[in-house]
Amino acid sequence: MKYIFCIAFIWCFKTTAAQVFIDKGMIEYEVKVNNHKAMGEGTWADMMKDRIPKFSGSYYQLTFNTDKSIYLFNRKDEKTKSPWGGEGEDNVWYNDYKSESFVQQKSVFGDTYILSDSLIRIDWKMTNETREIAGFNCRKAVGKLFDSVYVFAFYTDEITVSGGPMGLHGLPGMILGVTIPRMFSSWVATKLQINGVNYNALNPPSKGKKKKAKELQETAEKVTKDWGSWGQQAIWGIFL
Repeated sequence: MKYIFCIAFIWCFKTTAAQVFIDKGMIEYEVKVNNHKAMGEGTWADMMKDRIPKFSGSYYQLTFNTDKSIYLFNRKDEKTKSPWGGEGEDNVWYNDYKSESFVQQKSVFGDTYILSDSLIRIDWKMTNETREIAGFNCRKAVGKLFDSVYVFAFYTDEITVSGGPMGLHGLPGMILGVTIPRMFSSWVATKLQINGVNYNALNPPSKGKKKKAKELQETAEKVTKDWGSWGQQAIWGIFL
């Protein structure tokens, strides 16, 4: 009996010791957008749908350590790239999870701004649904942004940093998969890199006109108030 107990204890110890938790690295995300649905309905949209691919893809990278992250564009999927050019490619998201603040570089209506404010508020609810993403076991959570925009996220507690792509955060681990139906967009992690990562890049952006995010949001909402659903998507995309 004592022999069996010792074997069981050793097995449990080895199992626990083998579990590795990650607190720094670089995650690559594949971002897909359904362009046709994002354009909505109407004469203009119907004409343009024949000129652009239904889906477009691109890749972004999130470099992170225990309390900071920076998320930025890496490359397009050449097979499905949109003809609109470099929309959003100059945007940079820097999050400081310890101070619960962000600094972002955003291209808005032809100008480049440096936005700063508190991290966006997200109301999360956990579910029992699970999925494997990039080799990690993930659990599903449902969040709500901007009072009415639902976010479906999969996070892993094997990566201990409470972050994710763009300004998404607030779950007990790293977000590796995201779908936002009202933006017709998804983000899915394809790989994690730990060695050879440039952690010196974890600095806030500084190129642009400094402005509080809430002030610019008020201005942008006035400009896009007559743009319909497309205008709403533009606002969400800028301030997410």
